[in-house]
Amino acid sequence: MGNLPHFQLFIDGAWSEGATSQVMTSANPATGQGWATFSCAAPEDVDRAVAAAKRALDDPQWRDMTATARGKLLYRLADLVAENAARLGEFETTDSGKLLVETSAQTGYVADYYRYFAGLADKVEGTVLPIDKPDMHVFTTREPIGVVAAIVPWNAQMFLTATKLGPALAAGCTVVLKASEIAPAPMLEFARLIEQAGFPAGVVSVITGDAENCAIPLTRHPDLDRIAFTGGPETARHVVRNSAENFAVTSLELGGKSPILVFEDADLDGAANGLIAGNFGASGQSCVAGTRGLVQRSVLQDLIGRIKEKAGAIVLGDPLEAGTHVGPLCTMAQVNKIEETLAKSAEQGAVVHFGGQPADRPGNYMNPTLVECISPETETLKVEMFGPVMSLLPFDTEEEAIALANSTVFGLGSGVFTQNLARAHRVSKRIKSGICWVNTYRAISPIAPFGGFNQSGYGREAGVEAILDYTRTKTIWISTSQEPMANPFVMR
Repeated sequence: MGNLPHFQLFIDGAWSEGATSQVMTSANPATGQGWATFSCAAPEDVDRAVAAAKRALDDPQWRDMTATARGKLLYRLADLVAENAARLGEFETTDSGKLLVETSAQTGYVADYYRYFAGLADKVEGTVLPIDKPDMHVFTTREPIGVVAAIVPWNAQMFLTATKLGPALAAGCTVVLKASEIAPAPMLEFARLIEQAGFPAGVVSVITGDAENCAIPLTRHPDLDRIAFTGGPETARHVVRNSAENFAVTSLELGGKSPILVFEDADLDGAANGLIAGNFGASGQSCVAGTRGLVQRSVLQDLIGRIKEKAGAIVLGDPLEAGTHVGPLCTMAQVNKIEETLAKSAEQGAVVHFGGQPADRPGNYMNPTLVECISPETETLKVEMFGPVMSLLPFDTEEEAIALANSTVFGLGSGVFTQNLARAHRVSKRIKSGICWVNTYRAISPIAPFGGFNQSGYGREAGVEAILDYTRTKTIWISTSQEPMANPFVMR
């Protein structure tokens, strides 16, 4: 155990152990064995990180840096991310079980998110107001919102870091990144690139640790100005309660039970691929997983047959191997939750067409599973399992499909498969979700904002509006009159 790689905290431009010397071991989901250790932050470390961020915010080295110069630092970081994509991908795969082909490719593409926000850094503009008062020049400017806590889950770390860190730094904020204690290694390794890129000390710190010693002190910290959180709804409730202590502006990107609607006029091979991508891609460990497949009754059995045929070629295996399609789940708790949910669904009359059991091999492996449901109340249609489980439910009419799609407390992603252009517009407009893909699924871009409705959260990440969320508007009034200010008891 002493020979395992060890990751330290990155605070105020320096590497250190946590104040209480707490160390955790990270297990490789493919083997179930510990592969690395990492230092955990204590409340004192959280204080140090936030204090450094607050100091850096007012340090002329960062405060007075031009927006163009900030953009150049982000371009440098983007280049480093691209150069180290394979290495970061290997760390993420070993730590979380996600496929290397996806983590390395996604990390390479993440560099474009930093480039996108680098280009936006010097394009955040104020406005001269056509004020309704004489002898007044009034204009607005946008200033950094301040110290940001960016809380990132384990399942898409480089991507979900970029959607927070990119706009925050472009806007001139300082950031404390909190990595999930479940699989923090890639985030702590990424901190080396932040250091190498040349950001001033304290502008970005990277920490990890448990809720009591790290997450709670961070989200309650009085010097925090903004919280950007991605994770589960239950944790989000605690984050919102904690933010009542500091009134930090908060954005939440949470879970989902996203619907994929397949109409009888759809290209069924395309729809089958969309459902497979939305459920078995990333081993089902995606917040936008399309786990509620709603299929027009007339084509349900045909579609099931096509999915079965395609699923027969799925390779379950080592996530580091290029030929693997589905790897292990990050934790054994996910496997256990899936087993419990499938058992209850079977009692409700659901039919498992394939899969349904953990794979007979070491590690946290769950076989890809297809469930045909007879009722919207089937458990697999209600529980977010974060694993490779696809549930299909028939519908008869377009109105019924829309009603079923919206019968959830969530509202993150959705999909529509149809060759009818009018229907595509009509249905996508009425589905209550922050994203709707038509005849495709799981497509992303730094240009396109994403986020949820209802209990899938609020706020948007990526796109132009994201950088504005890391700014405050200041209004400046200048009297241009040659006369002194008049009666002080009358509002002008």
